[in-house]
Amino acid sequence: MSDWSPEVYGRFEDERTRPARDLLAQVPRAEARRVVDVGCGPGNSTELLVERFVGAEVVGLDTSPAMLAEARRRVPAAHFAEADAATWLPESGTDVVFANAIYQWVPEHLAVLPRQLAALDAGAVLAVQMPDNLAEPTHVLMKEVAAAGPWAAKLRGAARDPLPSVTTYYDALKPFARRVELWHTVYNHALADAAAVVEWVKGTGLRPFLDPLDDGERGAFLEEYTRRIAAAYPAARDGRVLLRFPRLFVVAVR
Repeated sequence: MSDWSPEVYGRFEDERTRPARDLLAQVPRAEARRVVDVGCGPGNSTELLVERFVGAEVVGLDTSPAMLAEARRRVPAAHFAEADAATWLPESGTDVVFANAIYQWVPEHLAVLPRQLAALDAGAVLAVQMPDNLAEPTHVLMKEVAAAGPWAAKLRGAARDPLPSVTTYYDALKPFARRVELWHTVYNHALADAAAVVEWVKGTGLRPFLDPLDDGERGAFLEEYTRRIAAAYPAARDGRVLLRFPRLFVVAVR
């Protein structure tokens, strides 16, 4: 895929940061020596970690040069490096591994997360949040538009796989953990209109569908997708629309 855009991602920063705050609130550590933010993006989650763990070495990791540049500008107190979430492992002395909305993009994350947890010292925490929204209209309609248009061959396989069951995560992590907590939270974000819903997913879930297309195809795809989104997300009395967004949270203590 093309590089991530901090500007597009940041249009809904408050809504995107809310799950990171909720995840961090459940991390059972008052202090930490080293904290790693995997998939740090533009640094919004890293900023929370610096504020929470005063005096800790906080490191943000990402594969996007543009996101890392923005994170360095935004959070000068942290260190940042390019790294792949699919292969990275924590070094000794890491007390918190924090991952906000990154591992849904890693197809083999069900094998990666237990390896990361096993590499941690006793008492360290792995805290992960992932969107669990593939059954929502935003993502169902992506697949429908992809399959129905002249771009169908280009977009075959663009959709990511749904998350496994919570029992599957529990069974994978529990052999390496003294405690595993799993829960879902459903957010209902009040956005300006249906076009804002499209702008939201353009920064994340829609990218694998748009990147393979040329400019003309991309415009036609977005036109049809926006039409369907407008029908699927009716306006409330004040004209805004509610974007329903389920997310899965996992906190495992080594």
